[in-house]
Amino acid sequence: MIERLETDRLVLRLPQRDDYLILRDLVADPEVHRFLGPQPQHPTPDMFGRAMRGAGSWFLHGYGLFLAFERHGGSFVGQLGVFHTLRGFGKGLDDTAEAGWIVAREHWGKGYAEEGMRAALDWFDKAHGQRRIACMIEPGNDASFRLAAKLGFVGYGEHVLDDGATVHLLERLR
Repeated sequence: MIERLETDRLVLRLPQRDDYLILRDLVADPEVHRFLGPQPQHPTPDMFGRAMRGAGSWFLHGYGLFLAFERHGGSFVGQLGVFHTLRGFGKGLDDTAEAGWIVAREHWGKGYAEEGMRAALDWFDKAHGQRRIACMIEPGNDASFRLAAKLGFVGYGEHVLDDGATVHLLERLR
């Protein structure tokens, strides 16, 4: 299993034991969390559970989300990559590879999400074969729609989540 990827400006590494705290702080920013569904009542245990699911994706499927840091200076950029999911509503998002990215607000507009996702997708394609990857994006998240299009994702449907939010479903076919 890969331990890290490097790009011109980023280091992408596998999650470590206490990274749930970094991720909790990342999504505590209301602007970062804006398109991630409702804020959890108890953010620390919620992010701990998400981190454990992420570790399970790496352990059971050999791929998952990376933590991204600036190569020079080491500033935390965000979380991105391809993880294994089971959303529970079908529509191509059950028992499948799903792409996702969350970037800290201070790094928006720098192209880090595209740079990191291209590296993660290239690695995924080489390590796991070129196959379908899905993602879901809420209306209004224009930056994520632009990035998804650059990465080759196209829309195939939409779904209303339990909290009432509509998400657009996209896929990258290879």
